[in-house]
Amino acid sequence: MKKSKKQNDYRSKIDRLKKYELDEAVAIIKDNAYVKFDESIEVAIRLGVNPKHADQMVRGTVALPNGTGKTVRVAVFAQGDKAEEATAAGADFVGAEELADKIKGGWTDFDVCVATPDMMRVLGPLGKVLGPRGLMPNPKTGTVTMDLAKAVKELKGGRIEFRVDKQSNVAVAVGKVSFEKEQISENILAFVDAIVKAKPASAKGAYLLGVSICSSMGAGIKLDHQQLQATLKK
Repeated sequence: MKKSKKQNDYRSKIDRLKKYELDEAVAIIKDNAYVKFDESIEVAIRLGVNPKHADQMVRGTVALPNGTGKTVRVAVFAQGDKAEEATAAGADFVGAEELADKIKGGWTDFDVCVATPDMMRVLGPLGKVLGPRGLMPNPKTGTVTMDLAKAVKELKGGRIEFRVDKQSNVAVAVGKVSFEKEQISENILAFVDAIVKAKPASAKGAYLLGVSICSSMGAGIKLDHQQLQATLKK
């Protein structure tokens, strides 16, 4: 596909061989945004793990200090007092069997699903629908919990899930181009810190092999991941 003049101008300002410091890379992205919509800022990390081995799976959650800039629709499976708790916390959809029936009918108009442990009996048959979409609640990501108020508020406030893919990469959106530079940098550091803390005990050798950032329509910019780690240790 032919690139526009603005795209070519943007790419010409990026040295593909250079590893940029975080603040410089963020400034390049913000100063060269050329599309009319508010692009997402995305981070991709290459890890020195083998996800084929269960003990080297990297996954978890992180609450971004400045949110994602995205409206997150939360569905909660709960009953009684817990259903009321979820509603009061701001959940968009709350229910039990009736919510499950709606999903069985093909409805998945939400971004994340949370459930109390006792509701997993209702969610079990929905695995084939929710699993492939990454929507199945899981205790490891804090989406199977009795503390629904905390989970809902964190998810709507900017908590994101991450999981290494088959190619040993982890990629997430950490904000919007419209964010202040400091807000983007803070979110990126929070995500990288969560990845570092999620390092499997069985992973040997170098762990962070590469980090890059880009906007939705922009070119990728390599980051100096050693500088990132040094910043996190301060």
